[in-house]
Amino acid sequence: MSVRLVLSTLLLAAAPTAVLAQAMPEGFLCCNMRTDGKWITDINYVDKSKRMLPVGTAAKVTSYGRNRVMVEVGGSTQTLGNDYSRNMQLDEFAQRYVVAADPRIKINTFEPRIREAIKSARLLPGMTREQVLMSVGYPVSTENPDLQAKVWRFWLDTSEEFQVVFDAAGIATEIGALPLSRPKILLN
Repeated sequence: MSVRLVLSTLLLAAAPTAVLAQAMPEGFLCCNMRTDGKWITDINYVDKSKRMLPVGTAAKVTSYGRNRVMVEVGGSTQTLGNDYSRNMQLDEFAQRYVVAADPRIKINTFEPRIREAIKSARLLPGMTREQVLMSVGYPVSTENPDLQAKVWRFWLDTSEEFQVVFDAAGIATEIGALPLSRPKILLN
């Protein structure tokens, strides 16, 4: 065995597994996400100063940083911040948002009212968990560690939340929000 091969083997054996195994997913955004042009946060606040990157937008992970994933999305470089889901491994977090299969193919099979809700990043009772995710993104994992839970908590901004309540079959039966915020969340 050459010295170079022995050193390479030792370095690989000593390297942290997470660094070696980090996936570089490529495909599409799982869900509607909001950006300020450079930063996409996992809390996905509803904010007029941000523009929406639609579900199904082409996306590719290019690198990882501390609590962030750099992505090429919609023709620009963005940073996807793991701001509130830090109980997840970073590559698992990246694979949550950048998916291999184009969600728009599945969205096209949904009834028109559901398609309209997803396109506008709004919700309707009767949506499945998957449809809620496509429309408003993932609830942050630190507050929603179990995606099979009956209630998912989301945040409109730093001080106001809304909730989606699911039945045993995973269908949204109620969307709870303050009356003035309901138009930001619910499709009319």
